[in-house]
Amino acid sequence: MFILNAYAQGVSTIDSAASFIQTYGLFILMIAVLYFSMIRPQMKRQKEHRKMLATMIRGDEVLTSSGMIGKISRIGEVYVGIELYEGVEVTIQKSSVSTILPKGTIKSL
Repeated sequence: MFILNAYAQGVSTIDSAASFIQTYGLFILMIAVLYFSMIRPQMKRQKEHRKMLATMIRGDEVLTSSGMIGKISRIGEVYVGIELYEGVEVTIQKSSVSTILPKGTIKSL
């Protein structure tokens, strides 16, 4: 009928640190793995692609993201003119150039 006195258990600082690690350790580890395996390599690829686009010059042979191969005939701020064949030129966005090919890759132009 009467409630007995309840006494709180003492919590040491070692127990609270271990509890924190158990609670949030896996979450922090997952974030670190995600950053180093996915986010950082993607940022590096984007940086290399921006550098490649900045170094393009007229006459470079390029491969577009749609699979077309041609020589650069005009370069603008946003658009690039690519000569696919003699007299056939298309205008594409600069960002859709995926690779600059080695000189002499295209023999038919």
